[in-house]
Amino acid sequence: MLQADRFFATTRGKIVAELRRRGCASANDLALVFGVSPNAIRQQLVLLERDGLVVEASVKRGRTKPTLEFSLTAEADKLFPQQYDRMLGAVLREVRERFGDGAVGAIFEGITERASAKARRRITASDPEERVAQLTGVLRENGVIADYSLIDGGFVLHEHNCPYGEVVKDHPEVCSVIHHVLDDTLGGEHTQTDSIATGARECRFELRGVK
Repeated sequence: MLQADRFFATTRGKIVAELRRRGCASANDLALVFGVSPNAIRQQLVLLERDGLVVEASVKRGRTKPTLEFSLTAEADKLFPQQYDRMLGAVLREVRERFGDGAVGAIFEGITERASAKARRRITASDPEERVAQLTGVLRENGVIADYSLIDGGFVLHEHNCPYGEVVKDHPEVCSVIHHVLDDTLGGEHTQTDSIATGARECRFELRGVK
């Protein structure tokens, strides 16, 4: 995990994280994000392609000539949290088989209480947008590639990966944690409109009435 943390602190790591967030992007797209020249980005992409972390494809964008877009390989996916996903799934299956659904529910009640308490200590701003930004930061520290955008009357929280995406399929209680954290730290109302667990590219939450 420490090695992965160091990688994501580098320019190449940030490019990988951005590609995970976007799905795919051209060198020009990435140059705009990072405020550097397209050539500087291409140099990093060459190294990432050499290491088997990205692949390129020619994509037609409108009436312009084809553009080279880059996306992550299955090898790059291994850089994101996965081993915890498998271990958690194995543990929860064992608990459910031995002690029933109620025991799994009790475990997540405890996890939710601790996660909410930790988030409340970090989310101290009075301005609604600053509170959403602080929550986004907490999620990033926990391995989630997250950001937010503005919508009429509120915000949209985007989670571009899920460290426990596979576990959710068999143990939907995992998703209850983020819902409770949103309620406890931001207030108002939130609606989940997309989920990685059901095949979407992101988990998307519309947040309204943030206090």
